[in-house]
Amino acid sequence: MIFDTKALDKQDAAHLLEVLDDKNRPLAVLSKDIIHRQLLKHRSVQVLVFNNEKKLYLQKRDAQKRFFPGRWDISARTHPRIGESTLDAALRVLQDKLQMEVDAPQFVRSLPACAETGFEYVTIYAVTRNTQQIVPNEKDVAEGYHFSREELTCLVKEFRELLTPNLVTLWEAGLLEAP
Repeated sequence: MIFDTKALDKQDAAHLLEVLDDKNRPLAVLSKDIIHRQLLKHRSVQVLVFNNEKKLYLQKRDAQKRFFPGRWDISARTHPRIGESTLDAALRVLQDKLQMEVDAPQFVRSLPACAETGFEYVTIYAVTRNTQQIVPNEKDVAEGYHFSREELTCLVKEFRELLTPNLVTLWEAGLLEAP
């Protein structure tokens, strides 16, 4: 793996990601901004949180977010840190963004890196039948709400501009249903 030592010295480790090859193997470490700007392949972890009524918790992104501010997105998402497993990243993002402690979210599916996923190898986990109180991190999440399947369908069909492209992609792939 090639490391950009200047980036390592200047960047917070949370802003550095692994660049991946076509087989999801690490090639280099670069800043998240460069990776996104150059459309390089990298990993992301997305977690879907469902309550006992099988309603999906969506977060409304903070208005100060660089990408898609103020839009509704899936429950929680992050990029794994250098050397971090996708499961550990899922547990971290649940704690950081929603103040949830979960033993083992359920693996749902992996998606290949392509234009529709923002060139991310996406690993999706789910927390089903959640009874914990969700407390959004005010720095990242403006608010949150549990949506039924019918409400989510209405949002996608009638108010798509209020949603992140990622949320729409997952809905169109049929991946936003409670396992």
